[in-house]
Amino acid sequence: MAFAVNLFAGLIAFNLFSECVIRAPGLIVANPNYVKKVIFPLEVLGSVAVGSASFHAITSLIILIVFEGIAFHHVPKTILWLPLVWLPLLLGSLTCTWILSAAGVFLRDINQLIVVAINILMYISPVFFPLSALPTRWIPILGLNPIAHVIEQTRKVAVQGQNPNIYYLITGTLLTAITCEISFRAFQKSKGAFADVI
Repeated sequence: MAFAVNLFAGLIAFNLFSECVIRAPGLIVANPNYVKKVIFPLEVLGSVAVGSASFHAITSLIILIVFEGIAFHHVPKTILWLPLVWLPLLLGSLTCTWILSAAGVFLRDINQLIVVAINILMYISPVFFPLSALPTRWIPILGLNPIAHVIEQTRKVAVQGQNPNIYYLITGTLLTAITCEISFRAFQKSKGAFADVI
């Protein structure tokens, strides 16, 4: 039961990110009318994609809570930290969505590369195992994967009943907020060329 709950908690966080990234390259290309015929804020499409993925994640989270209640007869109160734990994940997903949706206009085959990259990322992320189960020499290397920290902190507050790492909350939120702003500005600059390419 413990393995199943930990696995599901890791998958919820990872799937939120992967859904955004996989959808991103086709967001603009799939809506040419918004580019050519209508004055539409195209950056909203990225926000909608992240919002949709978040809704699916919340639905899965409800299932996780119910399963925890049935299996362990309690749900840790620390799960209330989850919105703050996921804030860097949401900002990072929005960053990748804006970058990849703009890149998808100019590089039509990028979607296939993204799918392969996401599959590789899933197996090098601690979805099926905790970082602590790895040999000590590998932990710093896999710790460079930002998704790894989100998954570990998600399990910490949603399953293990521990408070999140404050350093992760502050640093992760600040860094992803900065990258989100940079990606938004890059998207704004590149969207002027979308109509010509499409």
